[in-house]
Amino acid sequence: MKLIGLTGGAGSGKSTVSEMLRELGAVIVDADQAAHAVYEPGSPGFDAVVSVFGPEYARDGRIDRARLGELVFHDPDARRRLNAIVHPLVRDWMAASTAEAIEAGVQVVVQDVPLLFENGLEHLYSTVLLVYVPEDFQLKRLVEGRGLAEDRARAMIAAQMPIEEKRKLAPHVIDNSDTREATRRQVERIWKELLAT
Repeated sequence: MKLIGLTGGAGSGKSTVSEMLRELGAVIVDADQAAHAVYEPGSPGFDAVVSVFGPEYARDGRIDRARLGELVFHDPDARRRLNAIVHPLVRDWMAASTAEAIEAGVQVVVQDVPLLFENGLEHLYSTVLLVYVPEDFQLKRLVEGRGLAEDRARAMIAAQMPIEEKRKLAPHVIDNSDTREATRRQVERIWKELLAT
């Protein structure tokens, strides 16, 4: 079984590449999906967030992710407290999902981890795939594609390791700044290489 790390920058198109890998037969274990799962009502993550941040951060029986996101975006101490709750739960969720895939006999598991290099996790994987677009593409996609305000988009990009630094660290780079077909060709080529090694 191969365990592959998939990463990128904000707005680089990781979800597009992740879906292409899924179509080729990989099992995808997504850190963002894990982060949503560990906040579910009745979970230890939900209870801890309400306990630490207060009941005003829950709405209609769920964590108010938009309100919590605004808080941690502007308050580094709140971000540290939230990460201390969420990161261990996300790691446990991802490890359990990966173990399930291994038990089912899956050949390739891809863990989609946005801050893989920032957190020094590259040693955990057989190899790492980086979904790359230049920084100006990241900004454009976040503003035009996701509707973020430009200052918020710039702050998101600045909060991550620069994409050019990630590019130097990644053994495999998928340039997602051209057409979807061009991206698919790169994904298929790298997939064949992964299965052959």
